[in-house]
Amino acid sequence: MFWYEEDIKRLEIIKAEITEQPELIFYGSSSIRMWQSLNEDFNGYKPINLGFGGSTMAACVWYFDRVMAGLNPKGMAIYAGDNDLGDGRHPEEMFIFFKQLMVDIRKKFGNIPVAYISIKPSIRRFNIIKQIKFTNELIEAEIERMNDATFFVNVYDRMLDENSYPRRDLFEPEGLHINEKGYALWKEIINETLTSKSVHLTQQ
Repeated sequence: MFWYEEDIKRLEIIKAEITEQPELIFYGSSSIRMWQSLNEDFNGYKPINLGFGGSTMAACVWYFDRVMAGLNPKGMAIYAGDNDLGDGRHPEEMFIFFKQLMVDIRKKFGNIPVAYISIKPSIRRFNIIKQIKFTNELIEAEIERMNDATFFVNVYDRMLDENSYPRRDLFEPEGLHINEKGYALWKEIINETLTSKSVHLTQQ
């Protein structure tokens, strides 16, 4: 995990510079880190972007205590798992990492609302689309079984076109990371899901 060290140090600097406690933590891989409009999109919730590039679900578990030290959020949004599958890990391994991450969150923060953003379909990783879909199904079923304040945010379905292929208009030219239009869609789906689940943080 040493290759994440510089990014983790960057997050520690970001935390050291905050003047008040963030209420909504966004945690996960580069799809979080590269969300340039995140603070504006969720500004009513006092968000903080704690994404780190290339991170896996396993890395999110490994660095959880270090990254979350000193924080006391009212909610979390997580995007992770994309890179685990891209690195060749199996859906069942991903599922185990997800369960461990949820144990860590509940132990540290209690039953705060946690939005797990589904793994996205992407052009670059269309060769593992079956693994992506199966992992999402495993995690969604587990979240339903948990029956707590964890919510599955399904971005997967609306990122596909009429032929069940990833929508090109949502991606950067390299076919892996989403563009501004993709983030606008994510914002819409996240807000719709939280509203439908009656999740309310203290807005300003």
